[in-house]
Amino acid sequence: MKKKFKFIDLFAGIGGFHQAMVQLGGECVFASEIDKYAVNTYYKNYGINPNCNIRDIDEKDIPKHDVLCAGFPCQTFSKAGKRLGFNDETKGTLFFEIERILKYHKTKYIILENVRNLVSHDNGQTWETIYVHLKKIGYRLTKDPIIVSPHQLGIPQLRERVVILGIYDPENADKDLNINFEHLRTKDDNSIFDILESKKVASKYYISDYEEEVLNAWDEFYKGLKETVIGFPIWVLYFNGYYKDEKMPKWKKDFIDKNINLYHNNKEFIDKWLKKYNYLRDYPKTYWKFEWQAGGSIKSLWDGIIQVRPSGIRVKKPTCFPALVAMVQIPIIGKYKRRLTVREAARLQSFPDTFIPDSSDQQAYKQFGNAVNVDVIKMAAEALFKYKDN
Repeated sequence: MKKKFKFIDLFAGIGGFHQAMVQLGGECVFASEIDKYAVNTYYKNYGINPNCNIRDIDEKDIPKHDVLCAGFPCQTFSKAGKRLGFNDETKGTLFFEIERILKYHKTKYIILENVRNLVSHDNGQTWETIYVHLKKIGYRLTKDPIIVSPHQLGIPQLRERVVILGIYDPENADKDLNINFEHLRTKDDNSIFDILESKKVASKYYISDYEEEVLNAWDEFYKGLKETVIGFPIWVLYFNGYYKDEKMPKWKKDFIDKNINLYHNNKEFIDKWLKKYNYLRDYPKTYWKFEWQAGGSIKSLWDGIIQVRPSGIRVKKPTCFPALVAMVQIPIIGKYKRRLTVREAARLQSFPDTFIPDSSDQQAYKQFGNAVNVDVIKMAAEALFKYKDN
């Protein structure tokens, strides 16, 4: 593909596709986004106002372009549509908006991104419908969606996403593309410290004295156990009594049995620990549950990544952050006793440090959580643009 090209950015969010395409020599000629906060962030960074609903845009009014990019929402295709005829299957879904633009413009390249679940969504019918429809209008695709995560590129975030790549080639639409990525990294090839600030950050990111007290209590608990690897959630409520009933699912009964065994194996220590912390009565019940998911790789809670979730306190080894989502429970970096900053969240999505996030941390976390990873898209796009049959 020639160095300079034009692209359109649909369901644009804050411009993860935009970042990747511009780095490869692209010029954005049209963008569409309906979230008002994301629209403002997009405009602030790129000088393009994407404030329009793609459903309201006539495909003839979209400028000519070489690449269509879209992180489109995943919707189930109508089962009724299948009875009404093949062309009716996508009506009413946001995929249809992509399809009608491609039909008119015959765009050379397509790069779509979606959640990992797309592969199994609606018992595989969603992917099958996308695959068949795009082939029917002249596109070559990979037989299966490509599944890739930033951690495979050395960006410490576990975030499997589906990337759909296509080339307009109607004479060969029956031939699948063969695109694979080599030399990908594993989780253990990563470290969260690669993207973290080592210096002190704004005070708002540091945990409270109360949070530190609770986490210290659980650190003391873990260090006091005979076991170093715990492969089940710890539920304090079940230490002293047998609360199972016949209606409980088997998995829950099994976890309770394991909790009781853990308690009896460490009874003297746990009894002292419970008494010292007033049987956790001073803590919300969320703090009565604890999950150690770090194996034997670390010796202290403060060496890991900590998440405070409705299901309890979870500790993971400091290789990769869990997937950024519209983040409610922002991870705590144990070593620094603080939460992931907005700038660090941007780095996990491969946005440059020059990127201007939303002034509201809540909106900024949400926007990065909803964004596509820039480096993942860039790698996929480079493979697509250079593609040649063997």
